[in-house]
Amino acid sequence: MSARIKIKRGLNIKLAGEAARSVTVLPLPQLFAVKPPDFAGLTPKLLVNTGDEVFAGTPLIYDKNNEAIKFSSPVSGEVVEILRGNKRRILEIKILADKEINYELFKKINPDDLSRDEIKEALLKSGVWPFIRQRPFGTVANPGEIPKSIFISAFDSNPLAPDINFIIQDNDPDFQTGLDALKKLTDGKIHLNIAADAATSPVFTNAKGVTINKISGPHPAGNVGVQIHHIDPVNKGEAVWYINPQDVLIVGRLFSAGKYDASRVIALTGSQVNDPKYYKTIVGT
Repeated sequence: MSARIKIKRGLNIKLAGEAARSVTVLPLPQLFAVKPPDFAGLTPKLLVNTGDEVFAGTPLIYDKNNEAIKFSSPVSGEVVEILRGNKRRILEIKILADKEINYELFKKINPDDLSRDEIKEALLKSGVWPFIRQRPFGTVANPGEIPKSIFISAFDSNPLAPDINFIIQDNDPDFQTGLDALKKLTDGKIHLNIAADAATSPVFTNAKGVTINKISGPHPAGNVGVQIHHIDPVNKGEAVWYINPQDVLIVGRLFSAGKYDASRVIALTGSQVNDPKYYKTIVGT
């Protein structure tokens, strides 16, 4: 049964420089980087060396604490630098991108035809798994656990945050495919949380296999941690997973197109930006 939650405490800060509703596709940059410090609790171990050629979807590192969790290159090209910090901690794996992206090829298949273990294996092998996080602590989800639920916040209440409804439009098939894969990973519900007081994309309202909850109130109403607290709190010994809507698309494209397509739409905003708008680029730019 869906819930309707009203957040009473909080504050919406009005700032100038909201992004115009247009998307510019950025040219493919020359240099990309995967940064292990972006992932809490990760102890990275290298799978590549400087000079190696990689494809989009080629694993670059794995987690020493859970060797099944791999992090893949978002583009094809050459590993040109492995930047280390204190105690030789890996800070960045830099990739000089090809002019055209070449992909590792994975199996195109309907997630409904796969078991939980097969879904999990596909996500881990491709490097898509790290997009799934878990609470408490915001770490990469543990593939050895079954979460009691999975959360997706379909809106962001932060100041000048991108409009997820605008970004996600026209992506119905990939989003639904991603949901079909994710629902195999839990015995509980997938909670898709939308803003109660704003227009919502049909991509979200027509989604199948999820519980759609309506959230109202000021920021931090769009924060997934706040939503988890009000709808399905995490008790001792439990885990709740969560994932960004754009990352659901990446999951969906893995199964529908058979490749790790890490494209993403971002918003360049703020009062000092001459032309604030949306840009389509790739993770790691």
